[in-house]
Amino acid sequence: MGYDELMPLSRIGVDGLGGLGATVVDALDTAMIMKLDDVVFEAGSWIEKHLPERISHKGQVNLFETTIRVVGGLLSAYHLSNSNPTYKGPTPSVYLENAKNLADRLLTAFTLSLTAIPFSDVVLRDHTAHAAPDGLSSTSEASTLQLKFNYLSFLTGEPKYSLEAMKVLEHMKNLPKVEGLVPIYISPSSGEFSGGNIRLGSHGDSYYEYLIKVWLQQRQSNWTYLHDMYVEAMKGVKHLLVKKSKPNGLVFVGELPSGIDGAQWEIVANKVCFLPGTLALGATKGVTKAKAMEENLLTFEDLENLKLAEDLAKTCFEMYAVTSTGLAPEIAYFNSEGYSEEEDSKYREWGWSIFEAFEKYTKVDSGGYSSLDDVTVLPPRRRDKMETFFLGETLKYLYLLFSDSDVIPLTVRL
Repeated sequence: MGYDELMPLSRIGVDGLGGLGATVVDALDTAMIMKLDDVVFEAGSWIEKHLPERISHKGQVNLFETTIRVVGGLLSAYHLSNSNPTYKGPTPSVYLENAKNLADRLLTAFTLSLTAIPFSDVVLRDHTAHAAPDGLSSTSEASTLQLKFNYLSFLTGEPKYSLEAMKVLEHMKNLPKVEGLVPIYISPSSGEFSGGNIRLGSHGDSYYEYLIKVWLQQRQSNWTYLHDMYVEAMKGVKHLLVKKSKPNGLVFVGELPSGIDGAQWEIVANKVCFLPGTLALGATKGVTKAKAMEENLLTFEDLENLKLAEDLAKTCFEMYAVTSTGLAPEIAYFNSEGYSEEEDSKYREWGWSIFEAFEKYTKVDSGGYSSLDDVTVLPPRRRDKMETFFLGETLKYLYLLFSDSDVIPLTVRL
């Protein structure tokens, strides 16, 4: 309790993310969704008592990690506690006040940069910010902040958070791209993309995922360029990156580590498994497939993207199913050839198989879940580390997969 991450084998906590209690904050909304009232009360009480002082006195943190895990966790906790009449814990304003205090310090990453691209790191106690040692920022990290900062501006009535964050996407829309695809690094000093590495895995993933999410969040602002950027990018993905494996015909998304003129790698990062959901969201604009079809909202391209989403989801499951442990590796390699319904019960069957594998091979009797060195080896060799997002994302998504659709409806809007 109170450390950033759990080392489940050693049974100790470590502060690898700046010391803001990232696991407590990141997991809180999952506990709220699951109605784990005792956990919610304990976590909320810790935040009320300890987090303000840590925000004021801690040192260097990563802008991206702190925003998605801590600011995002606090805003989700505020939303869920404020709308739940049976909530028991500190007043919901505690979460909003901490999110605002932290975001005020994170804003220095934007305001101290000479371009629209924020620095990667912030020193909380000094209100200073600086670039990473290589001078670059991650493209996905710089373009993942908008959803949280927009929502914070909505809640507080202070536009500064949204204005600074949206400058990033406004700037990126005018930069050169390869059929809508972008390199995975960008320079806060020049404002230009750096290198030619194009991929939808680490450092690239969230750029594509958040274009459509921010557009859906901000549709009343008529920021149509976000949707246009998303549509162009998905066309580029289908044209340049989508392949089929040999001999099993699994559809996957490859990488261009040297850009459009270099060799393509037939490699799939587990992180690319965000794409099926993104494609489905972009096709249906946030409603169910059944409703979109009933109201004749789907274009031919939307239907094509839904089919691709289903094919990619199958590949993502197969990355789990083919290993000895039933758990997917971070990276998989494919042999390839060219590649020319959302409420399906099979997704719950796949999800249950994955959950059972986590329970069988990663659960630690004394508490927590471990990472594995190699998912193809039995008995598994456990790593002494549990990521905060295992609670904040993996278990949340598995829980929602088996929940009624009204627990967190797709149609929720600001």
